Amino acid sequence: MTTGVVLLNFGEPAEPTRENVVAYLERIFLNNASLEEADTEEEKRERARQLAERRAPGLIEEYEEIGGSPLDPQAKAQADALADELLDRGYDVETYLGMQFTEPFIADAVEAAHDDGVDQLVALPIYPLCGASTTIAANEELRNAADDLDWDVPVAEITGWHRHPQYNAIRADNVRRFADAHGVDLHDEGTELVYSAHGTPRHYLNEGSRYDTYVEEFCEVVGRKLGVEDYSLGYQNHENRDIPWTEPEVEEVVEELGEDDSVERIVVEPISFMHEQSETLSELDDELREEAEAVGLDFYRVPVPHDDDRFRSVLGDLVEPFVGEFDPGYYQYRQCQCSDSPDAMCLNAPVERI
Repeated sequence: MTTGVVLLNFGEPAEPTRENVVAYLERIFLNNASLEEADTEEEKRERARQLAERRAPGLIEEYEEIGGSPLDPQAKAQADALADELLDRGYDVETYLGMQFTEPFIADAVEAAHDDGVDQLVALPIYPLCGASTTIAANEELRNAADDLDWDVPVAEITGWHRHPQYNAIRADNVRRFADAHGVDLHDEGTELVYSAHGTPRHYLNEGSRYDTYVEEFCEVVGRKLGVEDYSLGYQNHENRDIPWTEPEVEEVVEELGEDDSVERIVVEPISFMHEQSETLSELDDELREEAEAVGLDFYRVPVPHDDDRFRSVLGDLVEPFVGEFDPGYYQYRQCQCSDSPDAMCLNAPVERI
């Protein structure tokens, strides 16, 4: 069998023009239309357009300040690295890149795989922590794209994978190397490790998403690998709608730390991200840095380890049972409980005790 592996990503506009950014935001807001009540599809689209128009000027300014988003080329490099890794393991596999909200869209990737005549698809979301509007939604979009082509292709869906041991080592080692390079002692009482996680509307948590649980357990394990028992966790929320989001917000965390006379500096680890993007390069490096310095804290932000040589091995491990056609349970995969799809497998589901 020939296999196509589709790396699923969020996407960001390559060129921050108003046309590109508004269209991008409209797709995001429409994708999350269930967060507000609307009677018709037309009402949903109109609300998405209104929200996009309101948010666009600020986001365009952010993109201009960071010189454009590097997300797409970083994602492409990861897809190429995975192809090389699988070839090294003896698998001749095609890799494709599919974005939720910018080109190439997930539907484009599925169509390309269809045209190439692959016999099965593996959906691999490059979201370290499984979320409803990211991991689960991206996999669902891939299935729908295959259905739209009337393509009865087997699809193996990967969801939660933050528990992969090598991935945990990558994140901890990356923080440690960064701190050492900047002469920062993570164990000094004047240093606070601050995890900054991408926020999510509480609606999804109330619907059953365990995203916040995954964030908390991952932060604890990385902290233990670093020998850091006391740390802070905050969420980067995008409160475009008047709805509750995850708490506490990372800005509130930094403000409180600024009131603690024992804390002199913060080391910020963007724990949810596997690419540099506007949320790291602008929201953290510019906005959060400014807030930290305003309350007297030295600010250090850990870079995302998107190009760590070991990451290709992590991705290779994640897809190998499906391309190698052996029992995914051998690699500790279990039926995903965050997805309704019977074809979704993850490393997060509880082990059934007999």
